[in-house]
Amino acid sequence: MEVKFPLAEEPDDFTREKGRLLFARETTFLKGVVAMDGMPPDDRIEVCFAGRSNVGKSSLINALTGRKALARASNTPGRTQEINYFCAGEDSHYLVDLPGYGFANAPLPVVEKWQRLLKNYLSGRATLRRAFVLIDTRHGVKKVDHEIMSLLDRSAVAFQVVMTKTDKVKVSERDKTLNQIRKELQKHPAAYPEIVMTSSEKGLGIETLRSIISTLI
Repeated sequence: MEVKFPLAEEPDDFTREKGRLLFARETTFLKGVVAMDGMPPDDRIEVCFAGRSNVGKSSLINALTGRKALARASNTPGRTQEINYFCAGEDSHYLVDLPGYGFANAPLPVVEKWQRLLKNYLSGRATLRRAFVLIDTRHGVKKVDHEIMSLLDRSAVAFQVVMTKTDKVKVSERDKTLNQIRKELQKHPAAYPEIVMTSSEKGLGIETLRSIISTLI
């Protein structure tokens, strides 16, 4: 029986090397954007990372780029209010870190401003090739994850789920979460039909995700 939304396979040697070389280049912080008129020129391919507050986005971006403090994590959920752009190589592509959603203790007007910016970005960025939606393996898909996935559906932006912190749970719990994610993804037409399992701390899945990104550039 064919499994819907299987785990992404390990890359072959050629694709693994392509991914390694792509991220061997220096990645630097470009700017934080708070409004659409502050976006950099859409002159290159970009991929973005979305996820609930404290899902591990900063750690994942740091692991991908081999930089310990490129993306800075906040101790306060919902603190990051900007869309952060990173340049990979001189003119290769952008990595984009979206504000964490869930917005724990943020005032309603701030939440509405963030949501408006996200909607405008996702629907209006022609060079966006894929969104990576991060799901904490300890918690699975929550209501707020469905909201961002539905927004991606409406914006016709393909998204791929990346499971984070897989080293923090037992194998049985991880598999339970994986099955829950597979079931939930069937509700979303924009979902890419492969899931990536990662641990930024252990390096699990980082080569696979680098290779995937290298095929999009």
